[in-house]
Amino acid sequence: MSAFLTLYAGLAREGPGTPEDVAWAAEIAGLAPDAAILDAGCGTGGDIEALLDAAPHGTVTAIDQEGSFIRAVRQDWAADDRVWAEVGDMSDLKGEYDLIWSAGAVYFLGVTQALAAWRDALRPGGAVAFSHPCHFTATPSQQARGFWEGFETTDAAGIDAQVREAGYRTRATRKVADAGWETYYLGLCARAKQLRPRADAEMTKVLDAAEAEIAAWRAVKDETGYLLSVVKPA
Repeated sequence: MSAFLTLYAGLAREGPGTPEDVAWAAEIAGLAPDAAILDAGCGTGGDIEALLDAAPHGTVTAIDQEGSFIRAVRQDWAADDRVWAEVGDMSDLKGEYDLIWSAGAVYFLGVTQALAAWRDALRPGGAVAFSHPCHFTATPSQQARGFWEGFETTDAAGIDAQVREAGYRTRATRKVADAGWETYYLGLCARAKQLRPRADAEMTKVLDAAEAEIAAWRAVKDETGYLLSVVKPA
C-alpha cells in the first residue's frame, strides 16, 4: 500500500474527470452561488477549484479516509477559508449540504448504500452527483468487464435501479469524456516516469499495474467507463 500511495499522492487527481463535469452537475442540481458542498472521497482535491467556481460564495468540505490526501488538500487550500478538509468516513457524514459530490468513490460503498447513508446530510432540494463504473453496451467484452478488477458493474439502467432503490430519482446522466481519462492518465504516466528509475520491487509492481490499466482502458473505452449521475431524493 505504501508504494500505491507514493504513486497517487503525487497526482493532481486520483481519477478521471474534468471541470466541465462539475459545472454540468452544478447546473443540473440548480446549485446556488452560496451553496454548501461536500466532496466525498476527495483524494488530493482535484475537483475543489471547479466546485468553488460553481459556488463562488459557498463552501467545500472535503473528506477522505487517507490522511496524506487530506494533508495535501490542506496545504493547497490553506489560504482559502471556503475550504475545510478532514479525514473521515464518507459513509458517516456530518453537517448539511446542498450538493454532495463524489468522483469515482461511491462504488466502495455501493450506490444504494451511499445514497441511503447520505440522505440525512442533504438540505431540502439538495442533490448528489457521482461518477460510477458503467458499461456503455449491453454486451461488454470480457476485457471490459475485467477492467474493473472484480467490482460489480452494470449499465446506466442498472445504476438507475440502484438509485431508485435508495429512494432517489435520477435527474440527468452523462458519460465522463475520454478527455477526462486522458488528462488523468497523463499525470499518472508522468509520475510513474519520475518514480521508475529508483523503484524497488514493490513500486515496480505498482507502476507496472498502472501502465497495464492505462493500456486496458484504451482498449475498452468504447465499452466501459464512468457515468456521471445527478440524483435527488424522490
